[in-house]
Amino acid sequence: MKKLKKILAVCLVMVLMGSLLTACGSDDGEGTDAGDKDIHVTSREEGSGTRGAFIELFGIEQKDENGEKMDHTIDSAEVTNSTSVMMQTIAGDDDAIGYISLGSLNDTVKALKVDGVEATLDNVKSGDYKVSRPFNIVTKKDASEATKDFVNYIMSEEGQAIVEEEGYVSQENTGAFKGKAVKGEVKISGSSSVTPLMEKLAEEYQKINKDVKVSVQQSDSTTGVTDATKGVSDIGMASRALTDEETAAGVDAKAIALDGIAVIVNLNNTLDEITSDSVLKIYTGEITKWSEVK
Repeated sequence: MKKLKKILAVCLVMVLMGSLLTACGSDDGEGTDAGDKDIHVTSREEGSGTRGAFIELFGIEQKDENGEKMDHTIDSAEVTNSTSVMMQTIAGDDDAIGYISLGSLNDTVKALKVDGVEATLDNVKSGDYKVSRPFNIVTKKDASEATKDFVNYIMSEEGQAIVEEEGYVSQENTGAFKGKAVKGEVKISGSSSVTPLMEKLAEEYQKINKDVKVSVQQSDSTTGVTDATKGVSDIGMASRALTDEETAAGVDAKAIALDGIAVIVNLNNTLDEITSDSVLKIYTGEITKWSEVK
């Protein structure tokens, strides 16, 4: 009887060990090795200037046989509606990839080198980092005096110093700011990428001219340009170049800064760099596994 009990006990242990080994070696469809996991592609919403610049710079947007530009971002991509939501999404998903304004980059996500070049302000300035785009503001030709005064501040030596301090490449400045004694309100809307910089510029300007109230409403680049064109806003923010149709709509466009676009992944991702070709293939669905990334 004792021998039988020992035999049964040994059998039970062997069965349990076999179950554990089977569980450890099981395939849940994602692969046991991190490199075999599916890439979770994350993108911005249509109308986003960051998306517009990103798909153009990486060749994800291409012309069809009729000459129409087509965005070939895969349909399964998760869409986020702002820079902050994009970063939160990537920070919370080990297998995600996305893109944001370089000036908004923080230590919650990792920026990948692209074609061997690190995403830094200096590399954007030098032209070594090719993934960059302008921050544009759009105003109607008959803009108010308060709007003109604020725009003059943005392009002044003081305004462009703030652009540099906030982590962007400044444009040629117009010299020391010589403000006018104006009153009124300046309504601004548009790109979520430009919004943090614009809020800082507005804050500093209002210290100089307390009689002008500047309000900034975050949306997207296309909405910003449309708002300015229709007179809903005094200034539209766009984190991309304007289209021919937009420039023909009776507005003035001015680049206030140059910004890089950082390709970002989760901090736990072991990848440190990526090629432009791999980014293109990931966003068009040709590459779906991390093991295929170069």
